[in-house]
Amino acid sequence: MKTWVLPCFFFVVSMGVCAQTTPIPVLDTLVLSIFETGKTHKVWLKLGEDNFNEPIQVPVLIAKGTEKGQVLGLTAAIHGNELNGIAIIHKVFSRIDASKMKGTIIAIPGLNPLAIGRQQREFVDQQDLNRLFPGKEKGNRSQQMAFQIGKKIIPLFNYHIDLHTASFGRVNSLYGRGNMDDDTLATMLRILQPDIIVSNKGEASFGEATGLTMRAFAIQNGVKSITMEYGNPQVFQKEFIERGVNGIQNLLIWLKFIDGKVEIPPTRNVCKKSYWVYTDRGGYLDVLPELNQQIGKDEPIAVLFDSFGAIIKTYYAPEDGVVIGKSTNPVSISGGRILHLGILEKP
Repeated sequence: MKTWVLPCFFFVVSMGVCAQTTPIPVLDTLVLSIFETGKTHKVWLKLGEDNFNEPIQVPVLIAKGTEKGQVLGLTAAIHGNELNGIAIIHKVFSRIDASKMKGTIIAIPGLNPLAIGRQQREFVDQQDLNRLFPGKEKGNRSQQMAFQIGKKIIPLFNYHIDLHTASFGRVNSLYGRGNMDDDTLATMLRILQPDIIVSNKGEASFGEATGLTMRAFAIQNGVKSITMEYGNPQVFQKEFIERGVNGIQNLLIWLKFIDGKVEIPPTRNVCKKSYWVYTDRGGYLDVLPELNQQIGKDEPIAVLFDSFGAIIKTYYAPEDGVVIGKSTNPVSISGGRILHLGILEKP
């Protein structure tokens, strides 16, 4: 083998690798005016620093249309085990042609990167990021992360869809949450076609050490924001992903980001409220109804067994409703979740 062949081989290989690995920029802030129109852009956005003094980075996809317009925000995985939303965003962007689009879409497919990497729901200090807004600039770890999201991301949006799933040990129907008394939010929810809609204003506060949800914070800042729950944790579910992609594409048409025709589906299965039903004893839990099943008051919903297989207690529906989500983990101590019951509005 001639001496010049090997160096040339390595040169060719290295050139090929370089050609395929264009660095993605890391930014401290998102300034939309710097991005070229008619194109889709990838950047990393810095939201604090980790223990190695390296940036805590979230991936950001920006599709900037050829004409100025509104901004739609898509956020996924503020809880680290909520992965369906990540795949939905990826597929939405695979079908977008920014050169034929008006306005701007900003998507964050992975808003809680440290939790995603650890395959856990909460932030690194075991706090729920979605109960801490607006966060604190000089607060603890999770409060600072919430503050960064609230400062650097949410104010860029005019419209917002926050994509979630159930948590570990539970499953969800495809359902949405938003204020059905607001015409815009109601239409957004209808176009996304969830199986169930829970109508609320998103203004709840949770506990003495917590704050608003991201949706509630966005609404307080003038953003038309809704939450969509797409199935189960720590998995990619093709049916839910495809329904999510199709719904968002229809919403883009209705918002006039892209051309096309869309029919607004009729309103169905709207709940005026919802709540979880809990156990009051411990044991092995068998939840009886299926997702989306309508159940009547006093209908059996779960059976609790002891360690020897004897029935400890049977639980019954406290009122008429529909099953939005339910526990799939049989191991239950007192206070364990049974099912998420939605109370349907009467026609």
